[in-house]
Amino acid sequence: MAGMDRIDRRILRELTADGRLPNTQLAERVGLSPSACLRRVQELERAGVIRGFRAVLDPAAMGRGFVAYLTVGLSEHSKAGQERFEQAVAGMEEVRECHNITGSIEYLLRVEVEDLAAYKRFHTDKVGTIEGVRQMTTHVVMGSPKDERA
Repeated sequence: MAGMDRIDRRILRELTADGRLPNTQLAERVGLSPSACLRRVQELERAGVIRGFRAVLDPAAMGRGFVAYLTVGLSEHSKAGQERFEQAVAGMEEVRECHNITGSIEYLLRVEVEDLAAYKRFHTDKVGTIEGVRQMTTHVVMGSPKDERA
């Protein structure tokens, strides 16, 4: 959105920290009247800057305390190969994020499962059976001192 000013950026900071913040409190924090604040939030939504609001879930509280990033290299570097891989992981509930990236591998997945045994099953029985997967490397998350995903 062209023309975002410091008030818009403050609104975005406040909503990033607490997406359930009532408009009256948001307006007070950014120094606007409630009606002016609401208009700005609606404009940020219309412009696509704010794409939505969602609950931020704790994987451990949901029984998915084992978090890993899995890099995946494909043997076929074609649009068809990528589409085949993306379709396969789209239906896997363990995959919370899938990113097509640059470099020596094609994909970076954020995976959340119950424990190491569940991860091994996911790695071997699901990703390991996708046609065209050439290489997989796992990076286990030991802690997340900064995590601004929401």
